[in-house]
Amino acid sequence: MSTMIECKKVSFSYGEENEHRKIIDQLDFSVERGSFTVILGQNGSGKSTLAKLFNGLLKPTDGTVTVDGINTRDETHELDIKRRVGMVFQNPDNQLVASIVEEDVAFGPENLGLDPSEIRRRVDEALRAVGMYEFRESTPHHLSGGQKQRIAIAGVLAMQPECIVLDEPTAMLDPKGRAEILKTVLRLNREHGITVILITHFMEEAEEADRVVVLHQGKILADGAPSAVFSQDEILHTAGLELPQTTELLVELKKNGWKVETNKIGIEDTADAVLSALHLEES
Repeated sequence: MSTMIECKKVSFSYGEENEHRKIIDQLDFSVERGSFTVILGQNGSGKSTLAKLFNGLLKPTDGTVTVDGINTRDETHELDIKRRVGMVFQNPDNQLVASIVEEDVAFGPENLGLDPSEIRRRVDEALRAVGMYEFRESTPHHLSGGQKQRIAIAGVLAMQPECIVLDEPTAMLDPKGRAEILKTVLRLNREHGITVILITHFMEEAEEADRVVVLHQGKILADGAPSAVFSQDEILHTAGLELPQTTELLVELKKNGWKVETNKIGIEDTADAVLSALHLEES
């Protein structure tokens, strides 16, 4: 895999008076093309700032951020960077600009000056990718929160980015809406090959990722496969994060003498681990 985004010794502070407390502090970090990376962290960890650094909305105070080899400080390539890395934010209402769903999704491609037939193709393709094609003539404010967020994602997809950064996209949604967005994001990555960076504080949203990064006070505390990161309960508690309920169950069982592996995530894997431990106890 080639590198999609790379941060080298990146620091960021809001204003000179905050130089003593960097939001991002000497961060070395890269994202491989086609991967699904989840960045976990509590409020104030720097994860939303990092998201904005990824597509040039913010420029680093120190160090360099490159997107597909392009330095985000290079103003002559600012549009190229934003075409490569699309952003989806927490509140979908802030991203919806039109009164009809398909018109909203067409907004970005229209601003690129594309031919109407190409815009039509992109809009239809994007709406199908997020499972919202049948709602193309609906009004966004009649949709659920999860549906609105899928429309917001479609609007980004219609720009045909190589990478999508989602900054707490499920924070304002109910469990059903959260499940819709996670299913959509996973499909975009697995079936369409889009590089996905999902920023969240919900541990369960990291279960299907290729890689999990834990951010705390602008520094990386843990980085690896979900099962490896979730087994480091002390580091997660330091970062102010709770273990997924399934992993917490395994940790508690082990503390109580069960011979159970704690690096499992998801309900099925956890159930298998408990059954294996039960068989050991009986033999």
